[in-house]
Amino acid sequence: MRYADGPRVECDVHVGAPPQRVWELVTDIQLPARLSPELQRAEWTDAATTAPALGETFVGHNRHPLLGEWRTMSRVVELREQRVFGWAVVDPDGAFGGGAPDFDRPLATWRFTLSPEAGGTRLRQSARLGPARSGVSLAIDRMPDREEQIVSSRLEELRANIEASLQGIKALAETAEG
Repeated sequence: MRYADGPRVECDVHVGAPPQRVWELVTDIQLPARLSPELQRAEWTDAATTAPALGETFVGHNRHPLLGEWRTMSRVVELREQRVFGWAVVDPDGAFGGGAPDFDRPLATWRFTLSPEAGGTRLRQSARLGPARSGVSLAIDRMPDREEQIVSSRLEELRANIEASLQGIKALAETAEG
């Protein structure tokens, strides 16, 4: 798969808690920093914001062993109460050489989907890379003949991070229910 194809990864888990409880967790933008090795912290750009709303933005601070540290800006692009929380991510500092940030051409799009299921919630998280440049683009620039391997490696890395986050959310939601 090539970067221009918009590679995507999706994982899911059954959570033994109602959608309302799971929703509280997935819409807490600071929670992933506790569960992810890459995202270090996140905060709403408007300090008065306490819950997501369409168009609201937040800043993420990230760290990766191959890329170092960088900042992202995300905008809530999809929001259906207790069903879908999605955000588009841009590079506000031009770290990846993609020009001016454009939420219509993000470097990634992330999404949580919740569905009631078997006395609990089916929670899915997905990430789609591109179309804007990202850290993956920098690696491809250096080794264009290995693009498919680079994309595949990044998707596997994201899969592992997503699975860890989903398991963390599941544990928190089910503990709160117990």
